[in-house]
Parts: sequence; structure tokens; C-alpha cells
Amino acid sequence: MTFERHSMFHNPKAQQLIPSSKTLDPILPIMNSIAKDNSEAEISIPMIDFSRWSLASSAEERVSVAQDLVAACHNVGFVTLINHGVSPELLDEAFGWSKRLFDLQTEEKMLAPHPHGAAVHRGYSYPGLEKVSQVISSDPEVGEGLRAVMDCKESYEIGSEENDEQPNIWLPEETLPGIRDFTMRFYWECSKASREMLAAIGRGLGLEDPGFLLKFHSGHNNQLRLLHYPPIPAAELENGSSARMEAHSDWGSITLLFQDECGGLEVESPHVRGKFIRVTPLKNAMVVNIGDLMMRWSNDYLKSTLHRVTLPPANSHDRFTGLERMTRARYSIPYFVGPDSDAVIACMRECASARNPVKYEPVVQKEYRLMRGRLQYEDKVA
Repeated sequence: MTFERHSMFHNPKAQQLIPSSKTLDPILPIMNSIAKDNSEAEISIPMIDFSRWSLASSAEERVSVAQDLVAACHNVGFVTLINHGVSPELLDEAFGWSKRLFDLQTEEKMLAPHPHGAAVHRGYSYPGLEKVSQVISSDPEVGEGLRAVMDCKESYEIGSEENDEQPNIWLPEETLPGIRDFTMRFYWECSKASREMLAAIGRGLGLEDPGFLLKFHSGHNNQLRLLHYPPIPAAELENGSSARMEAHSDWGSITLLFQDECGGLEVESPHVRGKFIRVTPLKNAMVVNIGDLMMRWSNDYLKSTLHRVTLPPANSHDRFTGLERMTRARYSIPYFVGPDSDAVIACMRECASARNPVKYEPVVQKEYRLMRGRLQYEDKVA
């Protein structure tokens, strides 16, 4: 299948990252240096009280909040939601489990190792195993070049127990009793919340069938990620020899993100290409962003925005500690909402016209996922 060029805010830098030929030619990596401190640059991502949707007293009120959500996803590609349906108590519990998991010894975490390659994205990834980027290529040398700058993070990936293509890789129960039961409960609570977001997006776009997107999202192809950025000497991030997570877009439909108070998330400005602006975390809020496949569905109306994780903000009282200026640890929990594996993503007819023709060929979710993840994990060397 041919994948055409992919526009991110019509950014020429991003356009070269998706190949248009049948052969995935090597592409030079885009190294997003953070040498320049963006600590003074702040953006107010639109904030929406989502109880206006869930507790709406009229159809008009639901339409109003849906239109606000779509406007944020069109203008910025990111939006902060409060009263989103995932309780503060459940979030506290989730972050508690995440910390207990990453506090385990490495050999204990490695009892649930992430497999080689891009086919199955489950289990534990130690720092440096995964490399996130916006680069797509079939050339392993390109992957080696990217890995010269290590991502200093560790993660644990969880999916539906009914997803046979990507089976879960669990820690032995005695290693961390209860984590399996909790994470599956949390997974489906997030799925429930995500379906409300998808329904609101359909309503806000004015689709003839507002539930259109729900038909492609059973919840079995989503991904829960527990994510930990351990302390690292700030100089390594400043000089580009290491990274936390370099600039990238998400691959799926939407992402729900919960984060601690550390900070470090940056979003590309919708007004200045290549300029990344800090996003201030808000306790118990959910940050929602648009993924590539939703952008394709909407014919670029909804924006899949580049974002990255860097140094904590300069106004953090404990940004660094000690003579080595060690960064503080950061914990976050993204929940990636994806269409079902065999779903065909084609432009919604309401999103195209004679003046705005269809920009993308239809694509199958599984094929797009494997293409985007080709360099993320190394294939096993025989």
C-alpha cells in the first residue's frame, strides 16, 4: 500500500516523515534539540468542563460542549478536560500502582519483557529499549542513528485481554500482587471515558451519524501505558546526548493523558512551526490530543500535533537536585485509543468537499500502526 505525505499543520519538516513511495526509503532523523530553554513560553491549552456533556440538561448544551471540544482539537490538537469521568480516587490509585511497579528491581520488571520488534506492544520496556520519533524507514541503519540518543524512560504496556494480536505480558502475580486486576479495571474505565470523547467529537463535527466513530472503536485495540522518567543529569538533556521523549505525533484516534505535577510536556505551537511550548500540568485533569488516524478521518480538520517531553519547567522549586543537577522523576499515564485492527480509516464525507478534496487514501489500522512503529523497537537479531 502507498502512504502519501502526512501534513502536520502543513509543516514541511513533518511532511518528509511519511513516505509516499511503495519503498520506505531511509529518512534523515529530525533531532529536536532542547538546548534552548522554553521555560518562559507557556500556552493555555483550551480547558473544558466535560460535565457539561455528561450532565447536560438539554441537547443544545451537549452540542455546545461538543463544538467547544472540536474547536480545540481543530485549533491546537490538544485540550484539557476536567470532570471527565475518571475519578480522582481511581487516578491516585493508578499512580500508586505505577510507582510501585517502577520501584521494583530491574530483574523483577524484566519478568514481563517487551517483545522484539513492532508487532506486539506489550510488557515492560527498560530505559533505552524504545525509541520514539517521527521518522519512518525500513533501513535499520536509520534506527541505529536514532538510538544514538537514548530515550531515558521506562514503561509498561497493557491492552485488552481479548486482543489476540497483542497479548498482554504480565508480571508473575507474586511479584506485584493485584496489579493485573487493577490495571484491567482502570483500562476499561478509560475506555468508557474515551467513548464519550468520541461521541462528543462526532456530535461536534456535525456528522449525520454522531455515533459513527464508535462503530470502529470496540476498546479492544486501545493501549494503557504506565510511564516513568527516572532522574537524569540535566546536562544530558541540554546537550542532546540523551532525551526523555522526542517530538512525535500519536498514531491512533485520540490519546487520554494523566500526568503528575512534574511538568515537561511541550506541544508544537499552532502559530510557529518548530516552536515548542510548555504545558502546565493540572492535578486530576485529562489532557486529550488528536492522533494521526483521527486527522486522516477528518481530512486534516482535527490536528495531530507534534509534542515531546523535556526538562521540568524552570519555575519548579525542585527542578534539579545535587551537583549533577539531577532532574526530578516524572510519572504519566497515557491511554491510547485506537480503531479496531481491521478498521479502514477513510475520510468522513462531511469533512470533504469540492473545495476541500480528500487528502488521504484509505488505510487499515494495523498496516498504519506497523508502518509507524517500524523503528520504535529493534527486531531480534538472529
